[in-house]
Amino acid sequence: MGKEICSNLGKIVISEEVIATIVGGAALECSGLVGMASRKLKDGFADLLRRDNLARGVEVNIQENEVNIELYVIVGYGVNIAEVAANIMKTVRYSIEKHTGFTVDKVNVNIQGVRVLDKK
Repeated sequence: MGKEICSNLGKIVISEEVIATIVGGAALECSGLVGMASRKLKDGFADLLRRDNLARGVEVNIQENEVNIELYVIVGYGVNIAEVAANIMKTVRYSIEKHTGFTVDKVNVNIQGVRVLDKK
């Protein structure tokens, strides 16, 4: 359903899909990230999702005043995976708190695969 904010001017409802889109956009700005992955692995293959639907690869759970986020991502070969994941967590947390005003409880990053980055 999403999160409802009431004020003397009226009611604002921010859906989980909107939050997931903000999360996907923020995550894709992080260095070392190749793209979002499907939430479900089939036969051990992680499918790289296109940028046209940023909410795929993201699960949002809103409980009371806190947001919990699960991201499924593919990182580039040769990067420090822990550093990339920490950067994604920090960027996503900041972005959600800045754009929505919600408190982010957890940001879990699930690395679904590693891809060789194209050298241009």
